[in-house]
Amino acid sequence: MSFRIRAARDTDLQHLYEMAKLTGGGFTNLQPEKKVLRAKLDRSRAAFAREEDAHQEELFVLMLENAATGEVRGTCQIFTSVGERVPFYSYARSTETTRSEMLDKTFHLETLTMVSDLKGSSEVGGLFLHPGERAGGLGMLLARSRYLFIARHRARFADRILAELRGVIDEGGGSPFWDGIAGRFFGMNFQEADAFNAANGYQFIADLMPRHPIYVSMLPESARQVIGLPHPSGRAAMRMLENEGFAWEDYIDIFDGGPTMTARTDQVKAIREATAATVVAIEDGGEAALVSTGRLAAFLCAQGRVSVREGGVAIDAICAETLGVGVGDEVMHVAR
Repeated sequence: MSFRIRAARDTDLQHLYEMAKLTGGGFTNLQPEKKVLRAKLDRSRAAFAREEDAHQEELFVLMLENAATGEVRGTCQIFTSVGERVPFYSYARSTETTRSEMLDKTFHLETLTMVSDLKGSSEVGGLFLHPGERAGGLGMLLARSRYLFIARHRARFADRILAELRGVIDEGGGSPFWDGIAGRFFGMNFQEADAFNAANGYQFIADLMPRHPIYVSMLPESARQVIGLPHPSGRAAMRMLENEGFAWEDYIDIFDGGPTMTARTDQVKAIREATAATVVAIEDGGEAALVSTGRLAAFLCAQGRVSVREGGVAIDAICAETLGVGVGDEVMHVAR
């Protein structure tokens, strides 16, 4: 069974909605609200249609589909720039040291300060794979296809890239971190705030959230315990990000306390190692790889096998059929 990544279409609204209902809450970039999802598809359509390779604030939505049946089983998103139209805030975790000579005591106090340090960065996010497909490397295909897309359209993306991982959510869909901090200032629960943010952006946070540093020691234990921790379902995603060269540099999400991972765009493994080549043969064998073809709305990506040959590469027949490429076509590939 062959799967491929393709550009989202207007007809994918119901697919996105059905997947959004399966997320379990706290998934800012995939809210089960058709109006919000429709707006995403509208932004994505405009981004795919723009031919100029200049950097603007855009959103690309990609879909994972069964190449044989057309059934959609996953999605992911790429933001070329965050914080340009609406603010993008994070908490920066740091340590403040105080000392009393009279008591002969030194204290190291951990603080959280609301910052907009990551403004202008690109972002990979919105990754969701249907529970029935969480095998066979499809999560990796979804995640790494974004980097091949960035490599193909590098001029559209910033020099720094981030990925926000969903934080710990309790069985009732609430966030211990939100309840311990922001919930006290906004008069709404975590799910309401997350949905409002998805539709309207961070400005309401700037309007109402105190700007003073927050001393972690003054938070409830339930909030302290989840700072910088990914949701259990996101641990594998965190490992994949680390394998690509992302690191947690003490930025956390202001809603659920999850870690925000960052990297230099050109140092992301899949972007750095992506290679463009001409297909010189269609034959089985070779090393496992991700292979992409096309630009913008014509972009496709699939798993396959690649052998480097004089003048180009050979790819296996299934991958070639899945991508619709033949001898003489150009592809971009990276080892799995």
